[in-house]
Amino acid sequence: MKFRFATWKDTVMMVVGSLCALIHGAALPLMLLVYSEMTNTFVAYELEIQELKDPDKECNNNTIYWRNGSIYETAANNTVYCGVDIEAEMTTFAYYYIGIGLGVLFVSFFQIDFWVSTAARQVQRIRKTYFRKIMQMEIGWFDCNSTGELNTRMSDDIDKINNAIGDQVSFFIERISSFVSGFIVGFIGGWKLTLVVIAVSPLIGLGAGLMAMAVARLTGQELKAYAKAGAVADEVLSSIRTVAVFGGEQKEAERYDRNLVEAQNWGVKKGTIIGIFQGYLWCIIFLCYALAFWYGSKLVLDTKELSPGGLIQVFFGVLIGAINLGQASPCLEAFASGRAAAKDIFDTIDREPKIDCFSEEGYKLDKVKGDIQFHNVTFYYPSRPEVKILNDLSMQIKAGETTAFVGPSGSGKSTTIQLIQRLYDPKEGMVTLDGHDIRTLNIQWLRSLIGIVEQEPVLFATTIAENIRFGRPGVTMEDIIQATKEANAYNFIMDLPQKFDTLVGEGGGQMSGGQKQRIAIARALIRNPKILLLDMATSALDNESEAVVQEALDKVRTGRTTISIAHRLSTIRNADVIIGFEHGQAVEKGSHTELLERQGVYFTLVTLQNQGTSNTANDEATEACEEDFNVNVGNFSHGSHRSSARLRSESKLSNNFFLDALQDSITIPLDKELTPENKCGDDEDVEPAPVARILKYNQPEWPYMLLGSLGAAINGSVNPIYALLFSQILGTFAIDDLDNQRDQINGICVLFCIVAVTSFISQFLQGYAFAMSGELLTRRLRKVGFQAMLKQEIGWFDDPSNSPGALTTRLATDASMIRGATGSQIGMVVNSLTNIGASFIIAFYFSWKLTLVIMCFLPLIGLSGVFQAKMLTGFANEDKKSMEAAGQVSSEALTNIRTIAGLAKESSFVESYEQKLELPYKYGKKRAKIYGLCFGFAQCVIFMAYAASFRYGGHLVSSEGLHYMFVFRVISAIVTSGTALGKASSFTPDYAKAKTAAAQFFKLLDRVPKISINPSDGEKWDKFWGEIEFLNCKFTYPTRPDIQVLKGLVVSVKPGQTLAFVGSSGCGKSTSVQLLERFYDPDEGQVLIDGYPTHTVNIPFLRSHIGIVSQEPVLFDCSIAENIQYGDNTRSISMEEIVEAAKKSYLHDFVMTLPDKYETQVGAQGAQLSRGQKQRIAIARAIVRNPRILLLDEATSALDTESEKTVQTALDEARKGRTCIVIAHRLSTIQTADVIAVMSHGAVIEQGTHDELMSKKGAYYKLFTTGAPIS
Repeated sequence: MKFRFATWKDTVMMVVGSLCALIHGAALPLMLLVYSEMTNTFVAYELEIQELKDPDKECNNNTIYWRNGSIYETAANNTVYCGVDIEAEMTTFAYYYIGIGLGVLFVSFFQIDFWVSTAARQVQRIRKTYFRKIMQMEIGWFDCNSTGELNTRMSDDIDKINNAIGDQVSFFIERISSFVSGFIVGFIGGWKLTLVVIAVSPLIGLGAGLMAMAVARLTGQELKAYAKAGAVADEVLSSIRTVAVFGGEQKEAERYDRNLVEAQNWGVKKGTIIGIFQGYLWCIIFLCYALAFWYGSKLVLDTKELSPGGLIQVFFGVLIGAINLGQASPCLEAFASGRAAAKDIFDTIDREPKIDCFSEEGYKLDKVKGDIQFHNVTFYYPSRPEVKILNDLSMQIKAGETTAFVGPSGSGKSTTIQLIQRLYDPKEGMVTLDGHDIRTLNIQWLRSLIGIVEQEPVLFATTIAENIRFGRPGVTMEDIIQATKEANAYNFIMDLPQKFDTLVGEGGGQMSGGQKQRIAIARALIRNPKILLLDMATSALDNESEAVVQEALDKVRTGRTTISIAHRLSTIRNADVIIGFEHGQAVEKGSHTELLERQGVYFTLVTLQNQGTSNTANDEATEACEEDFNVNVGNFSHGSHRSSARLRSESKLSNNFFLDALQDSITIPLDKELTPENKCGDDEDVEPAPVARILKYNQPEWPYMLLGSLGAAINGSVNPIYALLFSQILGTFAIDDLDNQRDQINGICVLFCIVAVTSFISQFLQGYAFAMSGELLTRRLRKVGFQAMLKQEIGWFDDPSNSPGALTTRLATDASMIRGATGSQIGMVVNSLTNIGASFIIAFYFSWKLTLVIMCFLPLIGLSGVFQAKMLTGFANEDKKSMEAAGQVSSEALTNIRTIAGLAKESSFVESYEQKLELPYKYGKKRAKIYGLCFGFAQCVIFMAYAASFRYGGHLVSSEGLHYMFVFRVISAIVTSGTALGKASSFTPDYAKAKTAAAQFFKLLDRVPKISINPSDGEKWDKFWGEIEFLNCKFTYPTRPDIQVLKGLVVSVKPGQTLAFVGSSGCGKSTSVQLLERFYDPDEGQVLIDGYPTHTVNIPFLRSHIGIVSQEPVLFDCSIAENIQYGDNTRSISMEEIVEAAKKSYLHDFVMTLPDKYETQVGAQGAQLSRGQKQRIAIARAIVRNPRILLLDEATSALDTESEKTVQTALDEARKGRTCIVIAHRLSTIQTADVIAVMSHGAVIEQGTHDELMSKKGAYYKLFTTGAPIS
């Protein structure tokens, strides 16, 4: 199963390691044999001392005689043994201990070393095989598996396997061996008592098992309960714009809080139940002590079957066995998660790729002309099988010609290029090269014929020369220089200080777009390709770079089959053939002039682009237009409904404001060097938060904390009390008088029972109180955190690190982690402190000398505890660090897999990855040695401590007459407290995590939003008219600082007028609406409302006068009535008003046909309703507000003709008497507007009424008369 990557050498090492683990496991029970012998020695010595107190007795030949020479006999006619040389005996025992200790050191070192190093070797192999296999997979597989997921698999899942085949196995073997040998030792000592103890031990096991089950179930319940609140948070954060528009922040925070109550109650239940079970466990353990000692002492005193040492041997033998059995179970967990992880990974390793780039099969043609033909190709991406991208496409591309593809986004242009490279295979039909189906050709060879320059060229994080070498292995420097000259890159490279050795940075981040593009062209040229594919190779450039790159491309096109996809006419005009695409089919083909006559797809493109050049009134616009005017033609064929799943999914992502429209028309000013510094602002390490501040949030719960601490204190003192009672029992065996002995033993057993009950109560107290305080804190933090999130400005949510997913996780995990720093943590501290304090008091009180000797070992024992804790956590971090280099290679490879496949460079990445793995592997082997040593040391230190302290104890007993009972008392008190110390220190990781989580959290709470929604900030006025003016507004989205969206927008609307914006996507229409809503503030210029600049206006006041209906209206998962009520969150809205608004928006009749009428649930995001119904609810929601300003953002674009008519009527009704801004795709819907503004590239190029614009015969006229679709 998991060991399928082990060689015979590994197997031998694993077998030896297992043997060592077996021996190691038996060491502790072995020690018990020595321990019991030692106890017997002490008891015999004590009896002798007591007898010899009588001056009439003396010791002779190891038997006690009366002074008169007759043998002394006890009441039971037994002779009394004497002459125990305690010092000598103790020395022998000390040697035994040291021997066992050294043995343990030795075997535990090998146990760890062998297992860890074989695991490292196997994991190394798994990693290599896995990565190699991933690099072989076809691209379609990558579409279905996100690179992020693959990266985590490479790190986390393989770590899990490592865990499951490494030290965990040896621990498991060791613990099982302890379990078995513990029981054996018990049976050797005395079978009756062993059976009695075994009979009650299932109770302990049962308790532990039940607790694990209960905790798992309750955690599940708690997560489920929180999931509801989490769903609320997710819904709110993903539709934050709608919440903001309708001022629903407070309402949502309360709805979230209501859902938190349930999670809180489950959490308290969980804490309480854990408390009860912990209490039950301790209670049972102490009751077992009582029973065992009571019955055992009966066997020792009445039937004489057991020696006192035998009693200890049996009892501890069984106890050690039981504890080790319990500790073996976490290992099983590691095995289970390891197996689950291995299944995923081995499945991938066993999967056969559909297109194997490493395969040697397939023909290599001797001579290639470069004719490419598509025969009835149908294709859809494996990740989205429901969307046909290419629909029965047939076309021919002649060798040596330049063919240009034009058409709207999503019509399948780039897809054809990927099919030519054979990144995918078509579902039906075939692609041929010179008449050969490319599926029959050798892949590496085919790809070596093709040079590709993409829109966003991917460079690898190495030097310029290396990047160009990726094009073809083994090229000389001369070739590289030649290629850069052809690509117009030579001059700029020579200007750089390091010339060809300049590092381009992660993803080419140090280079400007034009420079990257030219390096990519050089990389394509150095292959001397037969076929050159240019996928929008110049679209990301500004005018100057474009000219240079374009010139480079024109130079190299000659004599090659070239396919170019472009949006700018300048780049297409001189193509030999132009093919127009629409909906996955080639709809028109011909030269520039032929296609203009057809007035189809190509014509629309040309019209819109030439507009700016003929109109010189606005320089700003001219420039903008000559630049890239990416037109998504044809997504809205005139008047028919819109059916493009791709755009739909995009608009969902961008929260219904068509931000992604910018996608293809990105223009980057290339003077700014993008350095990594300005990429990541938010990831700097956060200082851990001060505990005081965390506690401050927990203030109201102080009574609970007090109670909990009290419980913890009692729990802490249980261990020392146990040491007292235990040694007391040993002491009783040395009392002559049987009755006295019995009374004492019974008394002690009763005390044990009392301790049991107390500890039950105090554990319960600690569990309940801290759960209560912790859950209340978690809930409070979640609520505060959620409110803080809702206060942020919209720009903050655009940052990918604040995506709804990330924020909801932060609410879920950070808040519950912070608990770790307060309640339970305080409990641990108090517990450990009382434990250690009480132990020391007892120890010093009974024998300070012995205590001092043992204290020398305390640091070592404590250290061994710390070691064990550190081993589990510390190594993990260092591992991660050493894996980082390999991780970078793998993530770079997976992110840019398309480019690598296009260059056929998979194998070089595999090699580089394997090379990077060497270091962590060497490190892992070294680590195995260190880990083994530490582990061995930690294991043997306790044996050494016993050796020294009992030896010295023996000395004190013989020379200073110390009662041996006190020796045991001191030693067990200190040793238990030492282990407690170690345990307490192992709790620190949670604590550190909690502090960092808290710091992250407080950072969110302390962030001051750039746009405050505080009801008291800003001005309000009485008569709100709704006059709007945009004065020279310039704006860039904060997440994309390099793209200016609005470039000096000037437009105004009088109260009660309707303004319509027309223009292609990405020209800034929706952006202007968002500025008006004050989601963002303009970088320069102002937006005035009634003459007040918006940034001085009170936001809730401003937004309360604006109603919005957007393209994809966001509905919340509640009833229709509640969704309409959402329109005004400042007051409660009566049913009459709802019906009134519904009638105005033509919604009422439809609602009345539903079984639940207004109480109908709309489902998540309104999924139960059709688009038209959702749209009308959104309109009703806007009307209920009774706003002065109505914003309609493509409100009807997503509807079919019938719903559109209804909705349009509803909108015309709603517009009466209000200022209105309409963004429209269909010109028919805006003819009645008072002002029509045609926008291009963030500025208005012409404005006026419908008639004025028609008489101008400008852009609007052309659009209107040809009926060409705009978008």
